[in-house]
Amino acid sequence: MINVAKTYLPPLDEYIEYLKKIWAANWVTNHGPLVIELEEKLKEYFGVKHLIFTSNGTIAIQIAIKALGLKKDIITTPFSYVATTTSILWENCKPVFVDIDPQTCCIDHTLIEAKITAETEAILATHVYGIPCAVEEIEKVAKKHNLKVVYDAAHAFGTLYKGKSLISYGDISTVSFHATKLFHTIEGGAIITNDDKLAEKIKLYMSFGHLGDDHFSIGINGKNSEFHAAMGLCLLGRVPSFIERRKELFNGYDKGLKQLELLRPSNPVGTVYNYSYYPVVFKDEETLLKIKAALEKHSIFPRRYFYPSLNKLPYINNGNTCSVSESYAKRVMCLPMFYELANDDVIRICEIITTA
Repeated sequence: MINVAKTYLPPLDEYIEYLKKIWAANWVTNHGPLVIELEEKLKEYFGVKHLIFTSNGTIAIQIAIKALGLKKDIITTPFSYVATTTSILWENCKPVFVDIDPQTCCIDHTLIEAKITAETEAILATHVYGIPCAVEEIEKVAKKHNLKVVYDAAHAFGTLYKGKSLISYGDISTVSFHATKLFHTIEGGAIITNDDKLAEKIKLYMSFGHLGDDHFSIGINGKNSEFHAAMGLCLLGRVPSFIERRKELFNGYDKGLKQLELLRPSNPVGTVYNYSYYPVVFKDEETLLKIKAALEKHSIFPRRYFYPSLNKLPYINNGNTCSVSESYAKRVMCLPMFYELANDDVIRICEIITTA
């Protein structure tokens, strides 16, 4: 069986060495030494001032919204994982959907300004499949209208834009370190900012709002453990090889599917890509479902990622039409992409698709 993703696990003896440190210190949570070490190494890797390791990527978005004091409308993308939208709703804000750029699948920056009202407080955009949003143009619009910018960078680990980590853009970026991601800590995520005051607020919010006996604010438990940090420390040095291997697989898909001339999202100029996913956009939903069924018949399980377009969620009744997102959501599918995927399996997947 071949799933769309497979968790990479390091050699067990490497992980056990970290477990020995945990046992020796008898410190398993509450910002222990391995969490601190991982945060410092990730800050260096991304070239950012503050990085706070969280229990997952969804709580990272929720804390970001809370820390920025957002209470009203947030302009966002309908083409993302559902957590992007539900985090906005969970924080009692209103998602205002802006359609996507058909080239990148990210939010279409040219449509944002028309959606801004007196109730708009922020833009929450997703770097879809690790492809950069139009970060410079979004920043211009945000500054003009005094809006905050949050990036859901769950897919963006390892992507560079104009020589900087893509995760370094925006007032806040959030990332996911879920087990299926390019880099993972089994479960986990992080909040990234270069604002000192904002970082201190985030640290309070994710740790119940108090330091010792001194209580400063509301808070929640967003902490992660030494065991999760240990996995991240095992994997961080392997990231270059993860990206290089994904690039090889990506090129294999390109070669095997070239004759079909499938639509594929593209990166803006200045991008060094991380090859997180291999999405393909078929001519219609009927074709997608036919090919999906053909692959599943061979125990190969791609994923409709993302489906549905989030403005069509059954618990959102805003009547907002996003025609490009709605069309892509019906026609897009991500093919298997992970470090241990064999080249022969890529060839076989391409053969099934081309003959279906």
